[in-house]
Amino acid sequence: MNWRNIIVIGLLAFAAPLFAQEEEGAEAESPWSGNVKLGYLAVSGNTESESLNSGFEVNYIKELWEHQLRAAAIYSTESSVTTAEAYDANWKSARNLTDHDFLFGRLDWRKDRFGSITEQFSQSVGYGRRLIDKEKHTLNGEIGVGARQSDLADGTDESDTIYTGRLTYAWTISETASFGQSLLIENGSSNTFSESVTDLRARIVGGVALVVSYTVRRNSDVLPGTEKTDTRTAISLEYAF
Repeated sequence: MNWRNIIVIGLLAFAAPLFAQEEEGAEAESPWSGNVKLGYLAVSGNTESESLNSGFEVNYIKELWEHQLRAAAIYSTESSVTTAEAYDANWKSARNLTDHDFLFGRLDWRKDRFGSITEQFSQSVGYGRRLIDKEKHTLNGEIGVGARQSDLADGTDESDTIYTGRLTYAWTISETASFGQSLLIENGSSNTFSESVTDLRARIVGGVALVVSYTVRRNSDVLPGTEKTDTRTAISLEYAF
């Protein structure tokens, strides 16, 4: 049995409880939560440009299980020429073992029309721990193993066994402001992918917030003539539900 079969079986085991029929009953708090983000900028005059960034997140937490689905997209044009187009989606299921320890399974898909690696799909399972779990500060750490398939801009493809590490930090500054920082590393024989995301949220009214984020992505091995590092700065309105 190869790595891919092990990963798929593991993820099916993690995801099964989400789709299992649950007993009807009144709940004190809904297990569902999430948000939708949208940012848009248009410039006219000597230069015509438009940029769009959007995304959503849906969370389902029930007893020992936590499930999360995220997706995002960016699109940019200048003088009617597309200059950036990228999409991301990921699914994570986690089962709590204790108040601090959990097992997880992840699926991560990335597509970048202008990147050296045009499309990438990774599957991983592993162990996580809540290193800090305070009212205002949380820090989670994860380590895992899995598989990754990549399509390159020159038409070739690569398949790797990967080892992953992730840190996710959140700071509740006040009732209306929060700060987040995450770091992901995927290490494989053909390439090491890393991503750092920094964001600051300020609630405006109700569930609406202004979000400023800065993302740095790096691939250790790219095709000649392409950059190893990409950065994205985004300003968005977010609606939480």
